[in-house]
Amino acid sequence: MSSEKVSVGVYLFKRLYELGVRGVHGVPGDFNLTALDLLPEAGLYWVGNCNELNAAYASDGYARIKGISALITTFGVGELSALAGVAGSFSEHVPVVHIVGIPHTSAQKNGLLLHHTLGNGDFKVFEKMSEHVSVAQTILDNPIKAASEIDRVLQACWIKARPVYIGLPTDMVFKELDAELLKTPLDLTIPPNNQDTEDEVVLEISQLIYNSKNTVILADACAIRHRVLDELHELIDKTRLPAFVSPMGKGAINEESTPFGGVYVGDASREDVRQRVDDAELILYIGGLQSDFNSGGFTYHISKKNTVEFHSDHIKIRYAEFPGIEMGSVLRKLLDTLDYSKIQEHPTADLSNTIPKRERESLSEVINHAWFWPRVGQWLREGDVVITETGTSSFGIFETRFPKDVTAISQVLWGSIGYSVGALQGAALACKESFPDRRVILFVGDGSLQLTVQEISTMIRHGLKPIIFVLNNGGYTIERIIHGMEANYNDIQPWNHTEILRLFGGSPENSSSYQVKTKSQVEDLFRDQTFSSAPKIQLVEVFMPWQDAPRALLKIGQITAAMNAKV
Repeated sequence: MSSEKVSVGVYLFKRLYELGVRGVHGVPGDFNLTALDLLPEAGLYWVGNCNELNAAYASDGYARIKGISALITTFGVGELSALAGVAGSFSEHVPVVHIVGIPHTSAQKNGLLLHHTLGNGDFKVFEKMSEHVSVAQTILDNPIKAASEIDRVLQACWIKARPVYIGLPTDMVFKELDAELLKTPLDLTIPPNNQDTEDEVVLEISQLIYNSKNTVILADACAIRHRVLDELHELIDKTRLPAFVSPMGKGAINEESTPFGGVYVGDASREDVRQRVDDAELILYIGGLQSDFNSGGFTYHISKKNTVEFHSDHIKIRYAEFPGIEMGSVLRKLLDTLDYSKIQEHPTADLSNTIPKRERESLSEVINHAWFWPRVGQWLREGDVVITETGTSSFGIFETRFPKDVTAISQVLWGSIGYSVGALQGAALACKESFPDRRVILFVGDGSLQLTVQEISTMIRHGLKPIIFVLNNGGYTIERIIHGMEANYNDIQPWNHTEILRLFGGSPENSSSYQVKTKSQVEDLFRDQTFSSAPKIQLVEVFMPWQDAPRALLKIGQITAAMNAKV
């Protein structure tokens, strides 16, 4: 054993540093304060959020840029406030390390009636709640096992791309470990597939591709989350097969490439896209998550007999399933063994961000969704990070064709209203750390903004420079489309949005606000090179009709309303 020692807290934080974490989100509380003192010793810094739910959203956004994130809360009240956000990360396959400062081990053994508890002496109850939204858990109550437990849980977080839970008692923070342990890097390799099974899977997929006269690629969320984008891009480049994305997969494919065919959302797709995918003889479906909003209200017309599904822990070939076979290795072997001369040529789509003819010919200056989203596509730049809120924005972005290397962040499956503002803070911070030249852009409705608006103050405090588009359409439009178009429960109190940045401490030197009420004003703003260069945090209030909605939302709203009404 080495004579050099390191505390449990520093060991944990140095492992996070090894994984790429720099900024740590959360809210201070008396059970985590001594741990927070140790962050600088490991090269980390404290972000500090306005509340734990926002911190969880921010950690999610940070992880989608950096690959993993860390969230620190206090016992009971803090961790439960964060749990809704952590649950969203679990459902959407986002790796977040949730560290909870918990009471002294002796206090737990003696069942003391401490604050932040339920008053019944049960100190395990909150960990048990988190078991349902994490893939690994540990309480660091034994210094002998602490290092191996930290490594085990962090490995699970990275490999399975989902949240984990680490309880850190106050008396364990400074317990000492052998520092030599840190010299052995974490093993982040995915367990290998059974080679015989993998070879059979690759051979069968290859034959299906050779025999198909009409093959398409459909990329979904888990292609991004489980880190197979390099293989996906190579597959598209080498085969030139038409490639589509789901709503959750948007950004997975270079949308400027010739094979890109659009966003497939079942019956809510553009008609040419729907027909192209529905009529395919073979669909290579990579990283699929067929939730209701992601599949157009379960209106995918994809037959099992025409589909090969690639997942992080199994492969499906038509009616056969191969458990324990992960897609990354299969895709790599497929790329290395395919005879590309046997793959038949396929026609490709003609896509652009052209404003629809009806909108081009219209004399109306009203900013509507049919005009706005293609125009946004013309304004976006290569490398942008685009965040869309659950609601009109997450559906409107279907009509925006991205430039190359745009990262899209949305929460289509979990769909927590207000998520995007916290996620913006985390994503903008991650870009400041690693990709300072990338613009980070948010589209959020006036209703959703009201849930998590405080996190704008965190952005100002850290000198972040996002562009925030607030779509002012007078309330919860997505809910109006589903049910209650004129119901008062879908109304909100109007805010003075252009005062928000000043309210949270923004000055004329580090912030700017705008209002646009006409198409001409949008055009003028988009042509303003100072605005578009994102030199400081900027908020743009965009006025849109309260009853207007993107094409896809109108369709899915009808489907959702019908599903909700079923007995």
